Amino acid sequence: MRLFSPVPLLLLTFALGAATLPAQRPSSSSSSSNRQDESAQEPQQPSSTVVRRAVEASGSAVSLETSETLFTMAAALNSCGYDNGIESSLPVRAVIRAEMVQAVGAGFEAKAAHDTTCTYIDAHKQPGPRNLAQYVSLALFLSAPPDFALSVGEGDLPPDSQNVIGVLPLLRDFAAKAQLHRIFMRHRAEYEDAVLQVHDSLTRMLLETNIYLHQPVSSYDGRRFLVLLEPMLSPQAVNARIYGTDYFIAVSPAKIEDPSISKTSPGSRMSVSDRAAGVQMDQIRRMYLLYNVDPIIYARAGATNRLLPLLKTVSDAPIDFTYKSDIVALTTECLIKAIEARLMDVGFAKPSKPGAVKARTEIDTYNQALIDYDKKAEAVRRKQVLLDMESGWVLTGSFYDKLAIQDREGVSLKESIGEMVYGMDVPSEVSHAKKIPFFAPDSTNLVAGAGITHARSPRRSLSTIDQAELKLQKGDRTGAEELAEKELAANPTSGDALYIMARVKLTQGDPQAAYDRFTQVIATSKDPRTVAWSHVYLGRLYDTQTGNSRPKAVAEYKAALSTPGIQQDVRAAAEAGIQKPFAAPKRTVQDSDQKPDDEEELDPTGKKQKESYKPSEEVKPTAPRR
Repeated sequence: MRLFSPVPLLLLTFALGAATLPAQRPSSSSSSSNRQDESAQEPQQPSSTVVRRAVEASGSAVSLETSETLFTMAAALNSCGYDNGIESSLPVRAVIRAEMVQAVGAGFEAKAAHDTTCTYIDAHKQPGPRNLAQYVSLALFLSAPPDFALSVGEGDLPPDSQNVIGVLPLLRDFAAKAQLHRIFMRHRAEYEDAVLQVHDSLTRMLLETNIYLHQPVSSYDGRRFLVLLEPMLSPQAVNARIYGTDYFIAVSPAKIEDPSISKTSPGSRMSVSDRAAGVQMDQIRRMYLLYNVDPIIYARAGATNRLLPLLKTVSDAPIDFTYKSDIVALTTECLIKAIEARLMDVGFAKPSKPGAVKARTEIDTYNQALIDYDKKAEAVRRKQVLLDMESGWVLTGSFYDKLAIQDREGVSLKESIGEMVYGMDVPSEVSHAKKIPFFAPDSTNLVAGAGITHARSPRRSLSTIDQAELKLQKGDRTGAEELAEKELAANPTSGDALYIMARVKLTQGDPQAAYDRFTQVIATSKDPRTVAWSHVYLGRLYDTQTGNSRPKAVAEYKAALSTPGIQQDVRAAAEAGIQKPFAAPKRTVQDSDQKPDDEEELDPTGKKQKESYKPSEEVKPTAPRR
C-alpha cells in the first residue's frame, strides 16, 4: 500500500452575512440610512462574522460561505411558491417562510410589492431546474442588499440570468417592504449552524482529494472556489457555475434524517460520513475536481485536437451536446469520473491493521483480509467505470487504468497528465469506444456530467443551433449551413447562427465571408464565449495575411482576453496567438478515423484558397472590448 506524503489542508473561511461573490464585484461597505435604522433594532452583531477552524492554509482561495444576496433571492422565490424540497429542508426554512407571510400580511405596501414580484416570477418560469438556475446565476452578479446592483454590464451577464434581470427593481422593493434584512439577521445563528454542519465533511473531502492529486502548496493564483450554503433552497438542488476563473457551487443542507440525501444512489461517490453532513458532497467534490483539472487540461488545450476523432464515437451517446461538440470538455469530464471512481466509497470498510501483534497468524489474517478487500473494492469501482463508459464517457476506463499507474509511482496529476492525455493512443481509443454499447437516453443507469444544475437532470433536446453544431462536427457542412440559415431566417441577429456560418465559410475557403460574419457575431452576440472565440478567429485571419497585419492580429487576441467571463480554452488560444503568429496546420490524413471530416476548420484561412486574404475596406476589425 502506497503512503502519500502529507499535504496541508485548504483554508476554509466561513463568512456569515453578505458575502461578496464574483471577484469583480465592488464591496458594499456602506448602506442607506433606512438599513442602518433597521440594523440598530436588531441585536448588535458585526456585518460579517468570520469563523475559522484550526486548519492550515495551502494558498488556495477556497471558502464556504452564506450570502445575504442569495438569501434574499431565495426568500423571494419561496414567498412566490418555490416549495421544492421543503419537507427535507432545515427547520429554519419553514420558520422564515412563516415570518415572510406575516410580514406580507402586515401592510398594503408589502402585499403589493409581494404580488408584483410574484407576478414577474410566474411569468418567467423555465422548465425543470433551469427555473431556479437563472435566479442563482443573477444573484452571483449582484452586490449586497439593499442595492442589488449589477457588478458587470448587463450584456456581460450569463445568458440565463439575462432572462430575469427585470426582477431586480421588484426584488429591491419587496426586500425593503417585507424587511428581509431584518429576517436574515434574526436567523444568523441558524445559518452559522448550517455552516458548521457541513464543515467537517467538506474539510475531509478537500484533504482527501488534495492528497490523491498530490496538490502542491502554492500561492494564490487569482482563482476561487466558493461553496455557498443557502437553506432556503431545496437540498436536492445543486447549482454549479464557472465564471472566468471563479468556480461557484450553491447547495442547501438537509435535515440529517432526509432519506433522499442520506442514502447512496447509483453512481454516488459519497461516504457515510459525508452524507451525514446533509449535502450532496459528491457534487461538491466533482466541482472541486473540475476546479483543479481545468487549468491542467486547458493549459495545452490545442494539443487535444488530435483527440477530435473521439467526438464521432459519442455522437449517439446519451450525454449533453456540450460534450459531443467539445473534445476538451469531454476529456476533462472523463478524467474527473476516473478520479471519482478511484476515490469513491465502495460501501464496506477497509480492514484495520492490528496493533500490538503477538502471533504471525494475525498478520497473515490481516494481509489476506486486505487482499480480499482490494479485490472486492476493485470490482465495485470497475462496475462504476463501466456505468460511466456506457453513459457516454468513453475515456473513463483508459484514465482509470493510467491513474492506477500514477498511484503506484506516487506522482501528481500535473506530472502525469502529459502521458495520460497528450500521449494517448488515439486510434486504439477510438476503436475501443466504437464497441461500447450506450444506454438509452431514458435509462435510469445514466451517469450525468458536471455541467448539470441537479444531480440527475433530464437530457435536453437539441436546439436548431445544437443540431447545426453537431453536423459541423461530423463534417456535414451543407447540413450545418442550412440549419444556421433557418435560424437566421427566424432571428437575423442570432450570434450563434452567425458563428456557425462563419466557421462554415472558413471550411469552404471563403475567408472574407467568414470575416464579415465573425465581425457581426462580435457586434450582436451576448454570449461571451462566442464573442471571445470570434476575436481569436479574426486574429488568426490577420496572422495569415501578407503584409503588416500582425498588430491587428494581436489587437484581436487581446480583445478576446478582455472579454468578460472568458474560459480557459479561449484564454489559451488567445495567449498563444499573442506569443507567436498563427500558422495554419498542415493536413496529414493517414486514416479516416484519425481526423474528423471538419478538421479544415482548424485552418481559418480555408485550405482551398490560393490568394492571401485581405479584409474589405468597408468592414474594419472591432476595437478590443473592455
